[in-house]
Amino acid sequence: MMKEMEDYLELMPAADGDGIRRLRAREEARLARPKKGFLRFQEPWQEICALPRAGYSDFTGDKVIIGRRKELADDQSTVLHRALRAFMPWRKGPFSLFGIDIDAEWQSFYKWDRLRPSLPELDGRVVADIGCNNGYYMFRMLPCRPAAVVGFEPMLQHYYCFKSLRHLAGEAAEQLFIEPMGVEQIGLYPESFDVIFLMGIIYHRREPLTMLQQLHRALKPGGTLILESQAIPGGESLALFPERTYAKAPGVHFVPTAACLHNWLTRNGFKEVELISQTPTTTTEQRRTDWMTFESYADFLDPENPALTLEGYPAPDRVIFSAKI
Repeated sequence: MMKEMEDYLELMPAADGDGIRRLRAREEARLARPKKGFLRFQEPWQEICALPRAGYSDFTGDKVIIGRRKELADDQSTVLHRALRAFMPWRKGPFSLFGIDIDAEWQSFYKWDRLRPSLPELDGRVVADIGCNNGYYMFRMLPCRPAAVVGFEPMLQHYYCFKSLRHLAGEAAEQLFIEPMGVEQIGLYPESFDVIFLMGIIYHRREPLTMLQQLHRALKPGGTLILESQAIPGGESLALFPERTYAKAPGVHFVPTAACLHNWLTRNGFKEVELISQTPTTTTEQRRTDWMTFESYADFLDPENPALTLEGYPAPDRVIFSAKI
Protein backbone atom coordinates (compact mmCIF):
# COMPACT_ATOMS: atom_id res chain seq x y z
CA MET A 1 0.00 0.00 0.00
CA MET A 2 2.69 2.50 0.96
CA LYS A 3 4.53 2.04 -2.33
CA GLU A 4 1.40 2.99 -4.22
CA MET A 5 0.83 5.95 -1.93
CA GLU A 6 4.37 7.22 -2.42
CA ASP A 7 4.11 6.90 -6.18
CA TYR A 8 1.75 9.83 -6.51
CA LEU A 9 4.09 12.05 -4.50
CA GLU A 10 6.62 11.64 -7.29
CA LEU A 11 4.22 13.69 -9.40
CA MET A 12 4.26 16.53 -6.83
CA PRO A 13 7.76 17.96 -6.44
CA ALA A 14 6.42 21.00 -4.57
CA ALA A 15 4.50 18.98 -1.97
CA ASP A 16 5.81 18.56 1.56
CA GLY A 17 6.57 14.88 1.11
CA ASP A 18 8.27 14.50 4.47
CA GLY A 19 5.37 16.15 6.27
CA ILE A 20 2.86 13.96 4.45
CA ARG A 21 4.77 10.80 5.33
CA ARG A 22 5.01 11.83 8.98
CA LEU A 23 1.28 12.44 9.04
CA ARG A 24 0.64 9.05 7.45
CA ALA A 25 2.83 7.34 10.03
CA ARG A 26 0.96 9.00 12.89
CA GLU A 27 -2.37 8.03 11.37
CA GLU A 28 -1.23 4.47 10.78
CA ALA A 29 -0.19 4.18 14.42
CA ARG A 30 -3.51 5.65 15.58
CA LEU A 31 -5.54 3.25 13.44
CA ALA A 32 -3.50 0.27 14.65
CA ARG A 33 -5.10 0.60 18.09
CA PRO A 34 -7.84 -2.03 18.57
CA LYS A 35 -10.66 0.46 19.09
CA LYS A 36 -14.23 -0.56 18.38
CA GLY A 37 -14.81 2.51 16.24
CA PHE A 38 -11.85 1.55 14.04
CA LEU A 39 -12.54 -2.18 13.87
CA ARG A 40 -16.13 -1.54 12.82
CA PHE A 41 -14.86 -0.56 9.36
CA GLN A 42 -11.45 -2.24 9.30
CA GLU A 43 -12.93 -5.73 9.67
CA PRO A 44 -15.21 -5.57 6.60
CA TRP A 45 -12.37 -4.00 4.63
CA GLN A 46 -10.11 -6.90 5.62
CA GLU A 47 -12.80 -9.39 4.61
CA ILE A 48 -13.05 -7.74 1.21
CA CYS A 49 -9.27 -7.70 0.80
CA ALA A 50 -9.34 -11.50 1.07
CA LEU A 51 -11.60 -11.68 -2.00
CA PRO A 52 -10.33 -11.79 -5.59
CA ARG A 53 -10.06 -8.64 -7.63
CA ALA A 54 -12.43 -8.00 -10.50
CA GLY A 55 -11.59 -9.11 -13.99
CA TYR A 56 -14.10 -6.65 -15.46
CA SER A 57 -14.92 -3.04 -14.57
CA ASP A 58 -16.81 -0.24 -16.29
CA PHE A 59 -16.64 3.35 -15.07
CA THR A 60 -18.30 5.01 -18.08
CA GLY A 61 -21.96 4.73 -17.09
CA ASP A 62 -24.20 6.08 -14.36
CA LYS A 63 -23.46 3.01 -12.24
CA VAL A 64 -19.84 2.24 -11.29
CA ILE A 65 -19.45 -1.44 -12.17
CA ILE A 66 -16.72 -3.53 -10.56
CA GLY A 67 -16.78 -7.25 -11.29
CA ARG A 68 -19.48 -9.61 -12.57
CA ARG A 69 -21.49 -12.03 -10.47
CA LYS A 70 -19.92 -15.05 -12.14
CA GLU A 71 -16.46 -14.00 -10.94
CA LEU A 72 -17.27 -14.97 -7.33
CA ALA A 73 -18.33 -18.27 -5.77
CA ASP A 74 -21.58 -18.23 -3.81
CA ASP A 75 -19.83 -18.15 -0.44
CA GLN A 76 -17.59 -15.30 -1.60
CA SER A 77 -20.62 -13.34 -2.77
CA THR A 78 -22.22 -13.80 0.66
CA VAL A 79 -19.08 -12.50 2.36
CA LEU A 80 -18.98 -9.49 0.03
CA HIS A 81 -22.63 -8.62 0.56
CA ARG A 82 -22.25 -8.76 4.35
CA ALA A 83 -19.11 -6.64 4.28
CA LEU A 84 -20.66 -4.02 2.02
CA ARG A 85 -23.67 -3.70 4.31
CA ALA A 86 -21.25 -2.85 7.12
CA PHE A 87 -20.42 0.40 5.32
CA MET A 88 -24.02 1.61 5.45
CA PRO A 89 -25.31 4.20 5.04
CA TRP A 90 -24.09 4.49 1.44
CA ARG A 91 -24.31 8.17 0.52
CA LYS A 92 -22.84 8.24 -3.02
CA GLY A 93 -23.52 5.89 -5.90
CA PRO A 94 -24.87 3.81 -7.53
CA PHE A 95 -22.49 0.86 -7.70
CA SER A 96 -22.68 -2.69 -8.98
CA LEU A 97 -20.11 -4.88 -7.23
CA PHE A 98 -19.87 -8.42 -8.54
CA GLY A 99 -23.60 -8.31 -9.28
CA ILE A 100 -24.58 -6.69 -5.95
CA ASP A 101 -26.44 -3.48 -6.78
CA ILE A 102 -25.99 -0.65 -4.29
CA ASP A 103 -28.61 2.05 -4.58
CA ALA A 104 -27.06 4.88 -2.58
CA GLU A 105 -28.87 7.87 -1.10
CA TRP A 106 -27.60 10.21 -3.81
CA GLN A 107 -28.07 9.42 -7.48
CA SER A 108 -24.64 10.92 -7.99
CA PHE A 109 -24.71 10.64 -11.77
CA TYR A 110 -27.13 13.58 -11.92
CA LYS A 111 -24.42 15.84 -10.52
CA TRP A 112 -21.77 14.26 -12.75
CA ASP A 113 -23.94 14.76 -15.83
CA ARG A 114 -24.41 18.43 -14.99
CA LEU A 115 -20.65 18.82 -14.59
CA ARG A 116 -19.40 16.64 -17.44
CA PRO A 117 -19.87 19.11 -20.35
CA SER A 118 -17.64 21.60 -18.51
CA LEU A 119 -15.03 19.22 -17.11
CA PRO A 120 -11.49 20.60 -17.33
CA GLU A 121 -8.85 18.51 -19.07
CA LEU A 122 -8.03 15.52 -16.85
CA ASP A 123 -5.86 13.49 -19.24
CA GLY A 124 -2.43 13.14 -17.62
CA ARG A 125 -3.37 15.56 -14.86
CA VAL A 126 -2.94 15.30 -11.08
CA VAL A 127 -6.32 15.68 -9.42
CA ALA A 128 -7.62 16.04 -5.86
CA ASP A 129 -11.11 15.11 -4.67
CA ILE A 130 -11.53 16.68 -1.24
CA GLY A 131 -14.18 15.01 0.88
CA CYS A 132 -14.30 12.17 -1.64
CA ASN A 133 -16.65 9.96 0.40
CA ASN A 134 -16.57 6.43 -1.12
CA GLY A 135 -14.86 7.64 -4.29
CA TYR A 136 -17.78 7.51 -6.73
CA TYR A 137 -16.60 10.59 -8.60
CA MET A 138 -12.99 9.40 -8.56
CA PHE A 139 -14.03 6.24 -10.39
CA ARG A 140 -16.04 8.34 -12.85
CA MET A 141 -12.88 10.34 -13.62
CA LEU A 142 -10.90 7.27 -14.70
CA PRO A 143 -12.11 7.19 -18.34
CA CYS A 144 -10.55 10.67 -18.66
CA ARG A 145 -7.11 9.07 -18.01
CA PRO A 146 -5.75 11.21 -15.14
CA ALA A 147 -2.19 10.59 -13.98
CA ALA A 148 -3.43 10.35 -10.39
CA VAL A 149 -6.55 11.18 -8.41
CA VAL A 150 -5.98 11.67 -4.70
CA GLY A 151 -9.02 11.49 -2.44
CA PHE A 152 -9.03 13.27 0.92
CA GLU A 153 -11.46 11.62 3.34
CA PRO A 154 -11.13 11.83 7.15
CA MET A 155 -14.31 9.85 7.90
CA LEU A 156 -13.23 6.25 8.50
CA GLN A 157 -16.49 4.77 7.23
CA HIS A 158 -15.91 6.32 3.80
CA TYR A 159 -12.13 5.88 3.90
CA TYR A 160 -12.33 2.11 4.38
CA CYS A 161 -15.25 1.82 2.00
CA PHE A 162 -13.14 3.41 -0.74
CA LYS A 163 -10.17 1.21 0.11
CA SER A 164 -12.46 -1.81 -0.25
CA LEU A 165 -13.71 -0.65 -3.66
CA ARG A 166 -10.16 0.16 -4.75
CA HIS A 167 -9.04 -3.35 -3.82
CA LEU A 168 -11.87 -4.95 -5.77
CA ALA A 169 -11.17 -2.82 -8.85
CA GLY A 170 -7.47 -3.72 -8.83
CA GLU A 171 -5.39 -2.49 -11.78
CA ALA A 172 -8.43 -0.83 -13.37
CA ALA A 173 -8.22 1.82 -10.65
CA GLU A 174 -4.47 2.00 -10.11
CA GLN A 175 -4.49 5.79 -10.60
CA LEU A 176 -6.71 6.27 -7.53
CA PHE A 177 -5.31 6.95 -4.06
CA ILE A 178 -6.75 8.07 -0.75
CA GLU A 179 -5.47 9.82 2.34
CA PRO A 180 -7.33 9.90 5.69
CA MET A 181 -7.01 13.68 5.68
CA GLY A 182 -9.35 16.62 5.34
CA VAL A 183 -9.05 20.00 3.72
CA GLU A 184 -7.16 21.09 6.85
CA GLN A 185 -4.09 19.25 5.50
CA ILE A 186 -4.20 20.73 1.98
CA GLY A 187 -1.43 23.11 3.05
CA LEU A 188 0.98 20.18 2.72
CA TYR A 189 0.38 20.28 -1.07
CA PRO A 190 1.45 23.71 -2.39
CA GLU A 191 1.17 24.01 -6.21
CA SER A 192 0.55 20.27 -6.48
CA PHE A 193 -2.77 19.77 -8.30
CA ASP A 194 -3.92 20.58 -11.80
CA VAL A 195 -7.56 20.19 -10.78
CA ILE A 196 -9.25 20.17 -7.38
CA PHE A 197 -12.81 18.96 -6.89
CA LEU A 198 -14.55 20.31 -3.79
CA MET A 199 -18.07 18.93 -3.87
CA GLY A 200 -20.53 19.30 -1.01
CA ILE A 201 -17.99 20.60 1.52
CA ILE A 202 -17.79 24.39 1.69
CA TYR A 203 -21.03 24.96 3.62
CA HIS A 204 -19.71 22.73 6.41
CA ARG A 205 -16.74 25.03 7.00
CA ARG A 206 -16.68 27.75 9.65
CA GLU A 207 -14.21 29.78 7.56
CA PRO A 208 -15.03 29.17 3.89
CA LEU A 209 -12.89 32.08 2.66
CA THR A 210 -9.80 30.75 4.42
CA MET A 211 -10.41 27.36 2.83
CA LEU A 212 -10.64 28.91 -0.63
CA GLN A 213 -7.28 30.63 -0.03
CA GLN A 214 -5.75 27.26 0.89
CA LEU A 215 -7.17 25.61 -2.22
CA HIS A 216 -5.83 28.44 -4.38
CA ARG A 217 -2.34 27.78 -3.04
CA ALA A 218 -2.66 24.02 -3.64
CA LEU A 219 -3.35 24.48 -7.35
CA LYS A 220 -0.60 24.63 -9.92
CA PRO A 221 -0.42 27.81 -12.00
CA GLY A 222 -3.30 27.65 -14.47
CA GLY A 223 -5.08 25.03 -12.36
CA THR A 224 -8.84 24.67 -12.00
CA LEU A 225 -11.14 24.41 -8.99
CA ILE A 226 -14.47 22.64 -9.44
CA LEU A 227 -16.67 23.78 -6.57
CA GLU A 228 -20.09 22.24 -5.89
CA SER A 229 -22.27 23.44 -3.04
CA GLN A 230 -25.67 23.92 -1.58
CA ALA A 231 -26.99 27.39 -2.30
CA ILE A 232 -30.10 29.33 -1.49
CA PRO A 233 -32.06 30.80 -4.41
CA GLY A 234 -31.85 34.51 -5.19
CA GLY A 235 -29.77 37.00 -7.14
CA GLU A 236 -28.34 39.00 -4.23
CA SER A 237 -24.87 38.41 -2.86
CA LEU A 238 -25.67 37.07 0.59
CA ALA A 239 -25.28 33.94 2.70
CA LEU A 240 -27.67 32.32 5.14
CA PHE A 241 -26.25 31.62 8.60
CA PRO A 242 -28.72 29.19 10.22
CA GLU A 243 -29.66 29.69 13.85
CA ARG A 244 -29.05 26.03 14.69
CA THR A 245 -29.62 23.66 11.78
CA TYR A 246 -30.28 23.84 8.06
CA ALA A 247 -32.44 21.05 6.61
CA LYS A 248 -31.94 19.29 9.97
CA ALA A 249 -28.14 19.31 9.56
CA PRO A 250 -26.32 20.86 12.54
CA GLY A 251 -22.96 21.15 10.76
CA VAL A 252 -24.02 23.72 8.16
CA HIS A 253 -22.59 27.19 8.71
CA PHE A 254 -22.90 29.39 5.60
CA VAL A 255 -25.29 28.70 2.72
CA PRO A 256 -24.57 31.33 0.05
CA THR A 257 -26.45 32.41 -3.02
CA ALA A 258 -24.69 31.68 -6.31
CA ALA A 259 -23.81 35.37 -6.55
CA CYS A 260 -22.23 35.30 -3.09
CA LEU A 261 -20.21 32.19 -3.90
CA HIS A 262 -19.04 33.85 -7.13
CA ASN A 263 -17.80 36.81 -5.09
CA TRP A 264 -16.06 34.54 -2.56
CA LEU A 265 -14.10 33.01 -5.43
CA THR A 266 -13.15 36.25 -7.16
CA ARG A 267 -12.10 37.95 -3.91
CA ASN A 268 -9.78 35.01 -3.22
CA GLY A 269 -7.95 35.49 -6.49
CA PHE A 270 -9.74 33.02 -8.73
CA LYS A 271 -10.25 33.99 -12.36
CA GLU A 272 -12.59 32.93 -15.15
CA VAL A 273 -15.22 32.08 -12.54
CA GLU A 274 -18.12 30.35 -14.28
CA LEU A 275 -21.44 29.13 -12.90
CA ILE A 276 -21.84 25.79 -14.65
CA SER A 277 -25.15 24.72 -13.14
CA GLN A 278 -27.81 25.75 -10.65
CA THR A 279 -30.50 23.15 -9.98
CA PRO A 280 -33.01 22.67 -7.17
CA THR A 281 -32.34 19.65 -4.98
CA THR A 282 -35.01 16.98 -5.54
CA THR A 283 -36.25 13.81 -3.90
CA THR A 284 -35.36 12.00 -7.10
CA GLU A 285 -31.68 12.81 -6.71
CA GLN A 286 -31.47 12.38 -2.91
CA ARG A 287 -33.70 9.84 -1.16
CA ARG A 288 -33.91 6.96 1.29
CA THR A 289 -32.99 3.50 -0.06
CA ASP A 290 -32.31 -0.02 1.19
CA TRP A 291 -28.63 1.00 1.48
CA MET A 292 -29.39 4.28 3.28
CA THR A 293 -32.31 3.66 5.60
CA PHE A 294 -32.21 6.88 7.64
CA GLU A 295 -33.92 10.19 6.97
CA SER A 296 -33.24 11.81 3.62
CA TYR A 297 -34.17 14.92 1.69
CA ALA A 298 -37.97 14.53 1.84
CA ASP A 299 -37.74 14.48 5.64
CA PHE A 300 -35.86 17.78 5.71
CA LEU A 301 -38.56 19.86 3.99
CA ASP A 302 -41.64 21.63 5.28
CA PRO A 303 -44.44 19.14 4.54
CA GLU A 304 -46.78 22.04 3.74
CA ASN A 305 -44.32 23.88 1.48
CA PRO A 306 -41.43 21.95 -0.11
CA ALA A 307 -39.83 25.26 -1.15
CA LEU A 308 -38.83 25.62 2.51
CA THR A 309 -36.78 23.52 4.91
CA LEU A 310 -38.30 22.32 8.17
CA GLU A 311 -36.74 25.36 9.84
CA GLY A 312 -38.45 27.71 7.40
CA TYR A 313 -35.36 28.58 5.37
CA PRO A 314 -35.30 28.49 1.54
CA ALA A 315 -34.80 24.91 0.33
CA PRO A 316 -31.41 24.38 -1.28
CA ASP A 317 -30.33 24.51 -4.87
CA ARG A 318 -27.14 22.73 -5.95
CA VAL A 319 -24.63 24.92 -7.77
CA ILE A 320 -21.42 24.05 -9.61
CA PHE A 321 -18.67 26.58 -10.31
CA SER A 322 -15.46 26.34 -12.31
CA ALA A 323 -12.65 28.74 -11.43
CA LYS A 324 -9.01 29.08 -12.47
CA ILE A 325 -5.91 30.62 -10.97
